[in-house]
Amino acid sequence: MPGLRARGRGVLAALTAAVLLLAGCTQASIEVPEPAAPDVGIQLFQLPWTSVAQECESTLAPAGIAWVLLSPAQEHIDVDEWWASYQPVSYQIESRLGTRAEFADMMQRCTAAGVEVIADAVINHMTGQDAPGIGYAGSSYAHYEYPGIYDESDFHHCGLTAGDDIQLYKNREQVQTCELVNLADLDTANPDVQATIVAYLDDLLSLGVSGFRIDAAKHIPADDVEAIVSQLPEGTRIMSEVIRGAGEPIAPEEYSAFGEVFEFTYARELTPPLENGVFADPVLSDDRPQQVPSDAAIVFVDNHDTERGEANVTARDPELYVIANALMLADDYGTPVLFSGYAFSDRDAGAPTDADGRVLDATCVNASGPAEDLADGDRTCVQSWPAIAGMLEFRAMAAGTPRMPGVDEGDAYGFEREGRGVVAVNVGDDVQRLEVPTTMPDGAYCDVVSGVPEQPATADAPDVSMPSRMASPRSTWTRTPLPPSISARDGDRQIRLHN
Repeated sequence: MPGLRARGRGVLAALTAAVLLLAGCTQASIEVPEPAAPDVGIQLFQLPWTSVAQECESTLAPAGIAWVLLSPAQEHIDVDEWWASYQPVSYQIESRLGTRAEFADMMQRCTAAGVEVIADAVINHMTGQDAPGIGYAGSSYAHYEYPGIYDESDFHHCGLTAGDDIQLYKNREQVQTCELVNLADLDTANPDVQATIVAYLDDLLSLGVSGFRIDAAKHIPADDVEAIVSQLPEGTRIMSEVIRGAGEPIAPEEYSAFGEVFEFTYARELTPPLENGVFADPVLSDDRPQQVPSDAAIVFVDNHDTERGEANVTARDPELYVIANALMLADDYGTPVLFSGYAFSDRDAGAPTDADGRVLDATCVNASGPAEDLADGDRTCVQSWPAIAGMLEFRAMAAGTPRMPGVDEGDAYGFEREGRGVVAVNVGDDVQRLEVPTTMPDGAYCDVVSGVPEQPATADAPDVSMPSRMASPRSTWTRTPLPPSISARDGDRQIRLHN
């Protein structure tokens, strides 16, 4: 399809991590539990509705991905940058990602495939354009005038700073009543504004969405968000974007009473050990005082904002990215959301479009793994990587079991999900030996991230070789001569990973 190039490296996952699962390749005498219902989501960033529908049917549902997070659906300003989607002009479901009819068709197809859809709701603000303009679908607007929707009285005009822009994030009033980079800030305490927002969200629900990501929720008082979402049908899923900041008065916990929150601290704590190889529990720990409770947390390695900003581990470094996502999916904390976007050299660049400004269709059906040297606009296709498929299987089989204490040796780190599986990773330049205590039964096991189905370990070859991460101009890997193998030995019941 236009705008897509995904050249895979099928063995990459096997070289970054060893993930051994009590399923598939075990001896017949071992009782294998039924997998749990899927819980993992994926953000398909700036993917048009026609392509999302195809991904639901051909990739997401077969892989066991439970829900998909869309890019904003409403009409937006008519410029090429990706952030145009986050500057609403009206609440028509007409955008560069597709028409209302295409959105409705996508909803029917994703629902039929068993994949729930989460819409990205931009309800904190409208545009940041000082000059009047015409939106993508033809609606006229000015900075504080949106005919038939809002007028100047519907916006905050904080009067606290020059130009009404936020200058101090340690000041709650500024953050929640002043403007985020000049974006016209809605007075979300105003009943008329709330009614307009609820009508828009109800419209999306009528088309079949299951819930909403509340964009920039930190900039909306929690009481206002709760007042809005409480008017939606019971069971509507709410995920609030609240970026935790050191010393700031607004915390994600304020928003967890009425839904889940994106826990930005998770990625901030997960990724540094991957870069410097200094592992020690609690890299992943059940005691996480700086994070919301597990049942309220949406966790991620990166998203559309952080891959252009603070995230140090992204798909631009596919080896580390596989490892980071493997650890997240193996963890017992939070609900993971994967991220699938496109390559870029300009952080503002939008996805490839046609002559009319519509984002080009793309598919990941034939993608076989992380691709080298993506050109600008090429899709990363994370949902099609064999390593991700294997880790989704691991997560489903390990659900409900505790994560046992991790062990580390040099650049290697691993842990067991009690009685179900072991994950071990190596981020260094040398082959590593690691012993992971396990309660798993004796038997043969599969490395589920190898990308090779039914590749069992054998009791005759009790060791696993966990290769190094090889630094080379192409960031490629070299495989050790021996195939992966494993056994859980009588007596000490330890997984031994070594050269």
